[in-house]
Amino acid sequence: MSCERFKFIDLFSGIGGIRIPFEKLKGECVFSSEIDEACQETYRANFGEKPEGDITKIPPKSIPDHELLLAGFPCQAFSIIGNQKGFADTRGTLFFNIEEILKEKRPRAFLLENVKQLRTHDGGKTYNVIHKTLQGLGYNVYTKILNSLNFGVPQKRERTYIVGFLENLDFDFPQGEKEYNLADVLEEDREVSKSYFASDYIVKRRREAIKGKPPMPSIWHENKAGNISALPFSCALRAFASYNYLLVNGRRRLTEREMLRLQGFPESFKIVVNYSKMRQQTGNSVTVPVIEAIAQNMLEAMGLKKKGKRGKK
Repeated sequence: MSCERFKFIDLFSGIGGIRIPFEKLKGECVFSSEIDEACQETYRANFGEKPEGDITKIPPKSIPDHELLLAGFPCQAFSIIGNQKGFADTRGTLFFNIEEILKEKRPRAFLLENVKQLRTHDGGKTYNVIHKTLQGLGYNVYTKILNSLNFGVPQKRERTYIVGFLENLDFDFPQGEKEYNLADVLEEDREVSKSYFASDYIVKRRREAIKGKPPMPSIWHENKAGNISALPFSCALRAFASYNYLLVNGRRRLTEREMLRLQGFPESFKIVVNYSKMRQQTGNSVTVPVIEAIAQNMLEAMGLKKKGKRGKK
């Protein structure tokens, strides 16, 4: 893989899911920011540095120069799981901190990630504000919703990705054509602690609710209405869902390592927080292989990577 070196910043960095593929492609992270202390702990254990804290208190001028700005900016303000207040929610306005950094530092390109509902929130008005703001800064903007299932990861996770370039470049989003296999993600039940297994009552209730013979292996999902489905992939990991909303083969919760695998994190990724925190962190994270596919196409368009097989529009 032939890539030229470049510098990037990692905003709202979480546990570093966006950083991993850009570093793999010879990028150097010169600044990171994350307000959550538990995420900072995981980030430091895996990257050897503690992210800066609250981005709203960091002057844009103090941020090092960079060629790419990367940000999985907070999505709760636009999510169907939240109240969908958008820019009326303080977390929604954090987008404007990204705007100020783009205005001050003028990186060649950016990649932003958010929930699928960003495109349709408030009748499309929220996205239109974001799009016009980015265009007003001189960027050529591309947006697409991608599903992690199409990138070799057994998780149905649809997210909005926004890419922008100061130059007028030939960029396509990757289509994603890799097959997934849930069995590759799961551990053997005999190797999993009994503490992960659901109560007999929950297991019995789930089995009674399933019609027909479920696929094996499968992830059994209970939605907010109480409906239960058994699928050969996981529904989207969520940070603050019930502990038992996803059960492996209807019997047990996902382990920390399985959750990381569902987001495409490498096996070497260190787990340094408790189960509850890791569930929140993976639920808020990005899917690494999706980011890597986008990153490759971005770097090709920018002339930082030799062109290979490109995804279709």
